Amino acid sequence: MKRAAVLAIAGAGVIAGAMWPMTGHGSVATFRVCADPNNLPFSNERGEGFENRIASLIAGDLGERLEYTWWAQRRGFVRNTLNARSCDVILGVPAHYEMVRTTQPYYRSTYVFVTRRDRRLHITSLDDPALRKLRVGVHLIGDDYANSPAAHSLAQRGMIANVKGYTLYGDYSKPNPPARLIEAVANREVDVAVAWGPLAGYFAKRSSVPLDLVPVTPTRDGPLPYVFDIAMGVRRGDSARAATLDAELARRRPEIDRILAEYGVPLLSR
Repeated sequence: MKRAAVLAIAGAGVIAGAMWPMTGHGSVATFRVCADPNNLPFSNERGEGFENRIASLIAGDLGERLEYTWWAQRRGFVRNTLNARSCDVILGVPAHYEMVRTTQPYYRSTYVFVTRRDRRLHITSLDDPALRKLRVGVHLIGDDYANSPAAHSLAQRGMIANVKGYTLYGDYSKPNPPARLIEAVANREVDVAVAWGPLAGYFAKRSSVPLDLVPVTPTRDGPLPYVFDIAMGVRRGDSARAATLDAELARRRPEIDRILAEYGVPLLSR
């Protein structure tokens, strides 16, 4: 899978609990999660994200104490957290992400077009001629070869002058930097944004201006996917932990689906 698509996702028990690592807190094992402290709707250090909620649900089932290693989710995240063995599980990685061993997916979502409802733009396709006349907002990651799928797709269609980039990393001193893209639609800085659905759905629900979300078509633009199955990630050789998580995800699917719906995540059938 291309690094750009992974980074732009802004971004899814067989073994007894005693088999999980102990950290010196009596006989209680610890569910050690790698997460971003400032990245709603996914996670933050106050435990307000849907990944925080899902992690808490699973830790409770396993009878384990939930513990976080906080690190900004950008380049080097896996190396400095999971592979450094400071934590054991990453929630919200694309299925089959090559840097980790992934569980079965626990949700599927899509990139979406985000517009103000009062504009009645009804954009549904990357090939809509109207896009050439509109200001289009996309996430940028930092170099010409690691941008979001939308940035590449629009550039390939010759749309450059009317596209405005918002850095995925943003100003980390402010809450939830990727949300600036959704705010730009509400504030009329851009006419339409192309954003990862879970991010767009969460902030659209909380916008003072009604926003519409429409799934991007085509769902794959050449090599660029716009729909992703989302899983959890563990270290590559950690098959026991992956099996435990797979069992938990299957058992808790109804509760997980309810959490995702509560946060406005656009869900596609799996």
